[in-house]
Amino acid sequence: MTQHRLGIAVIGAGMAGAAHAAAWRAATTVRRPFDHADVRLVAIADLYEPLATQVAGRYGYERVETDWRRLLAADDVHVVSVVVANHLHREIVEELINAGKHVLCEKPLSDSLGDAQVMAEAARSADTVVRIGFTFRRAPGLAALGQLVTDGTLGEVFHLSGRYYADYACSPQAPMTWRFRGAPGSGALADVGSHLLYAAEYLAGPICSVAGAKFRTAITHRPLPVGSTVGHGLTEVSSETEPVTNDDWAGFTAEFAHGAGTLEASRVTPGHPNGLRVEIACRNGSAIWDQETPAEIQLHLPDNRLPRYNGFRTVKLGPGQPYVAEGFPLSAPGIGFGQNDGFVFQARAFLEEVVGLAEQDSWARNASFDEGLRNMEIIEAVTASAAAGGVAVEVN
Repeated sequence: MTQHRLGIAVIGAGMAGAAHAAAWRAATTVRRPFDHADVRLVAIADLYEPLATQVAGRYGYERVETDWRRLLAADDVHVVSVVVANHLHREIVEELINAGKHVLCEKPLSDSLGDAQVMAEAARSADTVVRIGFTFRRAPGLAALGQLVTDGTLGEVFHLSGRYYADYACSPQAPMTWRFRGAPGSGALADVGSHLLYAAEYLAGPICSVAGAKFRTAITHRPLPVGSTVGHGLTEVSSETEPVTNDDWAGFTAEFAHGAGTLEASRVTPGHPNGLRVEIACRNGSAIWDQETPAEIQLHLPDNRLPRYNGFRTVKLGPGQPYVAEGFPLSAPGIGFGQNDGFVFQARAFLEEVVGLAEQDSWARNASFDEGLRNMEIIEAVTASAAAGGVAVEVN
């Protein structure tokens, strides 16, 4: 059988860009054999050439570009990950769509609702696959909770509590980068809170309104870096500082169609390097999922046979759960799963859609730009609530 080629490129060679680069390399090795196309790892594009060269060499990409625009006319590039600062998304994504490329863009969709609306419209009109990356939907534990809600085992969600705690901004010596610049709501809320919002709606349905929103900037000034910065690592800094203009912490309440919730996001939480956690109280029981143990859940289903011993039990997910059996060579309960695996599963689902595999024969599709726009609309509503002293704001 003659296979057509699919050339992969990644724009952005930072921490998340490297995760995308590695994921495309592994994407054809999960599930069943991928014989629909000859997937080639073509290019890593980054303005900082030494970093692009390092990532390309580590993951086996053929070449490096220091100008992403060179990918537009490249006839050996068909699929592109966009993994750069949020305010750069719109221009790059629009140009890639116009060039006929398939696009996987990191979340959040942009740094402004206006840009997100334009991007969503461009995606609707595209002749190619255009998706946004919300990788946590691929975590076995979160996927299992979604099943338990929809199949009636847990049933209707009465209320949800969720938080995303991170520690990358704890140090006052963490240098100024694009993450600390921007309008209120573009900090912790957009960076890590966007994942939390997506998980909350995945489990409890659409958020109708938000209220009581409050932002706090714990470290108000950051030192300017000397040279380039990559990811969240500390680097040499100067004595000159710049004000932080967005949120280190955000908290608010949410009304769902059939329940309520409390949510918070922080990038200044010592001891929690990457802590997304959700707890749902439902008609038939309760459940907890924590990203630090992504392939297990805490589950409480009342058992009238042992009323004195009712409570949460730990369930280590195995081959019968989503993404486990097809995702790992070792699929027994207790085998390790990590966030990097979510990027691999995301890339595989994207490739399956690009080659036209029927949805019933594929892993769940990645989120659409309309879902990314919806996420931005909630962020906008939370920001409006905070600006108005916590008043209730409806989400369209």
